[in-house]
Amino acid sequence: MAADDEAAEQIAMRGLLGEVNADLGAPLTRAWEAAFWAVPRHRFLPDRVWLGDDLVPCDRSAGRGRWLSAVYADDSVVTQLNDGHDVGEGEPWASSSASAPSIVFRMLDMLDVGNGHRVLEVGTGTGWNAGLLTHRLGAANVTTVEVDPVLAAQAALNLRNLGLEPEVIGGDGAAGCVASAPYDRVVATCSVREVPRAWVEQVRPGGVILTPWESPWACYGLVRLVVGAEGLASGWFHPHSAFMLMRNQRTDLRIFRDVVRDDHEPDESATGIPPWAVAGDDWGAQFAIGLQTRDVWRAWHDSPEVAGVASRLWLATTDTTSWAAVDWDGRDDGRFTVWQYGPRRLWDETEAAYVWWRNAGSPGPERFGLTVAVDGMHKPWFDRPDQMVPATS
Repeated sequence: MAADDEAAEQIAMRGLLGEVNADLGAPLTRAWEAAFWAVPRHRFLPDRVWLGDDLVPCDRSAGRGRWLSAVYADDSVVTQLNDGHDVGEGEPWASSSASAPSIVFRMLDMLDVGNGHRVLEVGTGTGWNAGLLTHRLGAANVTTVEVDPVLAAQAALNLRNLGLEPEVIGGDGAAGCVASAPYDRVVATCSVREVPRAWVEQVRPGGVILTPWESPWACYGLVRLVVGAEGLASGWFHPHSAFMLMRNQRTDLRIFRDVVRDDHEPDESATGIPPWAVAGDDWGAQFAIGLQTRDVWRAWHDSPEVAGVASRLWLATTDTTSWAAVDWDGRDDGRFTVWQYGPRRLWDETEAAYVWWRNAGSPGPERFGLTVAVDGMHKPWFDRPDQMVPATS
């Protein structure tokens, strides 16, 4: 390696370390800082990554300086499109990414690993997170599972190139890895809408499950569960993070392809609650509404080709049997037209969820918790485990 390249890498790493420490509000522990330096992020990222919502390609061969800056920014970078298939004339979409370093280290800190702990990671991706865990705990104590066989093979190679050899398994992470169980910790690098029962069963009593959370309404938050001797798991939600959904929990739904039909005759009403209050920039509202509506998803349609409508918020159930739309005419911010179809009144449910959240003091995710029962039922709660979050249906 050229001396200039090595110097540039060191400078970039030092700058990122400062950003991570600032984001966390305290310096990394000695163990995690040692892992940061010994397991460089750039050794795990592919020569082409994609940046931002527009998925702008950034190639190492076309400009190493720009690529290195992207790699050592405290931001996520997309590392795979369309599950690795040729995009062709279709629409590119992100299917794998390297998470922002600050959230990586925040989650490692929340995982609270100790010497001798055995860890299962779900979602190997590039292998960087597995490499950090392996440096901290030793290869014999780390098992990582990746559903994409190409990504799994590349991650294993990335790790071996640094002399790190945790157990890398190609398979469905929702099933965990019973052969290496029991674990003291399970950490996921993909979001889930339901915590797989296998994770709970493969963790020792007193062990921890840490995973990003997503509802059909919003992808936001982390949940940290402690497994009890009786086979249930319970713990608190936390803010931060938006991760890609576990592949076997994806729903590929579109309003006009899967939900709305020409023969549907919706009921018309009106509301004074702006659609952007429930589906805008307030992630606390979105998180709480998602916990209550459970299986309702949303989509914005700006400037629809409808006379007198400037923007429209669509709501629909994941089983596609009910939908609603809320229209803004671009002028009146106090009255909005509502259309509802199907056995469920989705705007009425959403409005009720929003009012409950406001009456509760507009809490953030950190005041909510989750219990996963022995039968797999998910029971979200507010402030304490015996105070259930109301479901809207």
